Amino acid sequence: MLKDGRVATRLPARDLERARAFYAEKLGLEPAEEREGGLRYIGGAGGEFALFESAGSASGDHTQMGWEVDDIEATVRDLRARGVVFEEFDLPGLRTVDGIADIEGNYPSKGDGERGAWFRDSEGNMLAIGQPLRAAP
Repeated sequence: MLKDGRVATRLPARDLERARAFYAEKLGLEPAEEREGGLRYIGGAGGEFALFESAGSASGDHTQMGWEVDDIEATVRDLRARGVVFEEFDLPGLRTVDGIADIEGNYPSKGDGERGAWFRDSEGNMLAIGQPLRAAP
């Protein structure tokens, strides 16, 4: 059944070689495996995602994939140094300051809140970085 299956993200890429270059140069990621029309990446914590060649286009209207990190400020700083451009939002309930938003609430097992940052890959996919927060005791 699905509850026992592994979850993996699939992201469309109009130009797979352009996407491969973005993920390597900007994010420091190399595919663990490849096939005709696809690149598979495996994260350090066991998650995985694949880029697949597609004539369609990414919606880019919402977060399509995200990473949880221990230090969002250091991660954003490192990615900016590699040329990643972060989105800025000023919406009711979501406002970024220098690319990072403080978000109230979280799933109880993950903490009390979260900090988040968003950017687009070379294909228009909206990617996110999150850092769960716990209130000081």
